[in-house]
Amino acid sequence: MFGETWGEGPPEVLVLHGWRRTHADFAASVGPASPQGALPTLAPDLPGFGATPAPAQAWGSADYAAAVARLLEIDAPGRALVVVGHSLGGRIAVQLAARRPHAVGALVLTGAPLVRREGARRRAPAPFRVVRALHRARLVSEASLERARHRYGSDDYRAAEGVMRDVLVRMVNERYDDALAALRCPVELVWGDDDGDAPLEGARAIAARVPGTVVTVCAGAGHLVPLTAAGELRGAVDRALVRRPA
Repeated sequence: MFGETWGEGPPEVLVLHGWRRTHADFAASVGPASPQGALPTLAPDLPGFGATPAPAQAWGSADYAAAVARLLEIDAPGRALVVVGHSLGGRIAVQLAARRPHAVGALVLTGAPLVRREGARRRAPAPFRVVRALHRARLVSEASLERARHRYGSDDYRAAEGVMRDVLVRMVNERYDDALAALRCPVELVWGDDDGDAPLEGARAIAARVPGTVVTVCAGAGHLVPLTAAGELRGAVDRALVRRPA
């Protein structure tokens, strides 16, 4: 993985960015653009984004967490960091904390879709389902199916190519109930009240499942909290550094 290190001294914070984003999203909260100054931070580009090549196979969040764990073994051996995860990065951060609890002293999550709404189920638009059925029956070509994917898929799906499209499909179908139940570290949630990708009710649901969770609601922040509410995010990271077990 490629990225940057910020601040002075051994790393205390690890930041994990969202889908189609890079580590630069956190520069204003814990990096060199922060008014409070940079914290000692590892800021990688996750595989498939920024400067880091895509994985050879379609990874899920647990695979990404394993790759991040290897990074920590090299750059932060024996240290329990505050892990900050936005959106996709939040999925990975929770898996890392559940599977490598010794490496995660506290979590700060924002815009991470970790809890599905009861009764909610993602379903492809009807026209796409028709084309897909015809393709399975060998009545339309692969090219026709691909055109339908681009027409009816989400913005992220249309932008993804090759293995990263398969990564996206795998990720959106994952569940995190077991990982959330395994959390034992302090958790801070920083959420935009106007987040259309990961609605605020999801943060409330996480807090209900993880005792001691602190929720900070950012008025009008939307989904990109690292950019639109950098001060609130930094405040949560500072609290997490204090809450982190000795």
